[in-house]
Amino acid sequence: MFSSRLTIFSLKLYVMAIVVLALVLPVSMFAAEDDNENYSLTLMHMNDTHAHVEPLPKMLTAIKEVRAENPEALLFHAGDVFSGTLYFSQFKGQADLALLNMMDFDAMVFGNHEFDLGSGENGHESLSKFVAAADFPLLGTNVDFSGDSFMNSYINDQKFAESPENGSVYNGIIKEINGEKVGIFGLTTEDTANISSPVNVKFLNYMEEAQRAVAAFEEQGVNKIIAVNHLGYNSNPNMGNDVQLATVVDGIDIIVGGHSHTRLDEPDIVSTDKNGAEKDPTVIVQAYQYAQMLGTLDVSFDENGTVVDYGGQLIDVNEKEADPEAEEVLTSYKDEVDALANQETGAVAIESIPNPRLSDSDVSVRANETALGNLITDAMLSKAQEKEPDVVVAMQNGGGIRAAIDQGPITVGEVIAVLPFGNDPVVTELTGGEIKKILEHSVRQAPKESGGFLQVAGMKVSYDSTQEPGSRIVKMEVEIDGKYQEIKAGQTYLVTTNNFTGKGGDGFEVFAQAYNEGRVRDIGEIDWEQLREYMIDDLNGKVAPEVEGRITDLLGEDPEQPDENEEDAEEGTDEDNSGNDNNNSGNDNNNSEKNSDNASKNGGNDPTDNTGSETEENSQDSEEETQQELSDDSVTESNSEEDTNKESGERLPDTATNMNRLILIGGILMMLGVAIFIYRRIKMS
Repeated sequence: MFSSRLTIFSLKLYVMAIVVLALVLPVSMFAAEDDNENYSLTLMHMNDTHAHVEPLPKMLTAIKEVRAENPEALLFHAGDVFSGTLYFSQFKGQADLALLNMMDFDAMVFGNHEFDLGSGENGHESLSKFVAAADFPLLGTNVDFSGDSFMNSYINDQKFAESPENGSVYNGIIKEINGEKVGIFGLTTEDTANISSPVNVKFLNYMEEAQRAVAAFEEQGVNKIIAVNHLGYNSNPNMGNDVQLATVVDGIDIIVGGHSHTRLDEPDIVSTDKNGAEKDPTVIVQAYQYAQMLGTLDVSFDENGTVVDYGGQLIDVNEKEADPEAEEVLTSYKDEVDALANQETGAVAIESIPNPRLSDSDVSVRANETALGNLITDAMLSKAQEKEPDVVVAMQNGGGIRAAIDQGPITVGEVIAVLPFGNDPVVTELTGGEIKKILEHSVRQAPKESGGFLQVAGMKVSYDSTQEPGSRIVKMEVEIDGKYQEIKAGQTYLVTTNNFTGKGGDGFEVFAQAYNEGRVRDIGEIDWEQLREYMIDDLNGKVAPEVEGRITDLLGEDPEQPDENEEDAEEGTDEDNSGNDNNNSGNDNNNSEKNSDNASKNGGNDPTDNTGSETEENSQDSEEETQQELSDDSVTESNSEEDTNKESGERLPDTATNMNRLILIGGILMMLGVAIFIYRRIKMS
């Protein structure tokens, strides 16, 4: 009788154990099955290569290495192949295309610079030839080419095509990768109408066209959607950017970005909508500029097409060996470009124009006003005023001026050597108080060198290097209608600079804040081309810049005393400065944390953001020297690990879950062991 009860007791224990295991084990087993059922996608991306053709053979090597591990990896270009070096001046995109066609792109979106030749060609003949010869489709979801006689024949009637043809333009395409359909569309900034020469090409509302594209894909059963954009990561909100798009338009899983030249070392994640409510995550990537980086991204989707895991990085292509076949293709273009670099511009330097450094001179382009700095900023100001007449000041960081100009005929190569980075000039709206803070930052290390020391045009500034940094600016004047007047703290001025400085490079927090607030806008030019054209058009080819007293270090001395009327004006200015500085101080305190985060994301404080890429051989510094010397005091590169927007979207580790399962299973097995032990002891007794 007792034995029978004991047997029943033991059976009950076994049944309980089995029930518990049945409740626990299927969860882990099904979870594992879900992991296996997640869909994985790998893609590569680049953007804003700007005719920097010479790094492309190394880029091809990097692409081949990624495809060796993942043959199905997609490859995208986020726009701006055109404009920037002599390769474009000479070949109008065909040199780039010869190498891009070797890379097996899946799609490219149009950048604003793709439309630079519209006015000169009375339409887009060169762009149409680029499209016709492309071994990949192009995306123009919000671009209306119907009015352009060269491009309208390349628009494919099948707007969202499952079998896209090379050399055609689509609203969107659908690719089947590893048994799953992926929708891909592309947006171009509407600002192209202002900063380029689209002529009869029109740009539609990017938000509305994105919503239309997502709806079209979903109607065809596609729930994994990629936007390849030339909008800018977080640039001018008045014209739209990738972050805005991610918060407003549902259904976009991945954004491959360009236009802002942002270096996102790791992917960014947007998981809240414009109202702050949670949404399905959107992963944003961008790979800097000038074919220096190849971006990679791995994304996992659940069965509903929602991103559940992601990871990515930027590969420095300069560390790769050049692909031999691509090198051979490059050579056929490079010889001609090298010859062009030796051609004379038509301008003549009356005397040699040095680019001094303290290592071999008593003055430095990074610590003092220089004749070459005046020439460059005069060119910047003149050419900016042709597009925006209200621009009154130009600023150029000394670290971006890289070579001297010899006496005699000035060659194209010399001009590029002076400004080798092909930076886009920008215009920004600044108050007088903000200009003062910018100038304080410029002279904070004087008389020591600083890559952020600003050469200027359209203004005069006096400072005292014997005073504490931050309290050195004594006097600021701006030239208005041929006369200099005090800069007023509360008044707004239009200032032109290069996009490196304009985004906050060299630690210029005021520029970074202006950029984040949408007060910095591209004007569609290239800096070295501005200089070349200014010397020919404005100086009639006779180049003889001088040091004019634009920047003066008082070294503890009092400035020249103004006349009585100027004293009255100065008193009013001081009052304005006082009130404005207090206000600005409060704003800086409120925004300091935001600026720090945004500066790291947008690449504004990236010390390499002004270095360009492998410039033409006329650049006299190696890339390592450029990155080391460019900004002696710039902050570290953007690091998305510090990015607070990454708080959600990355998959949590399974460690805790697995440990709990092991503990539970171990407890059950222990219970079984105890029951068996009791049973045997009783039976033996």
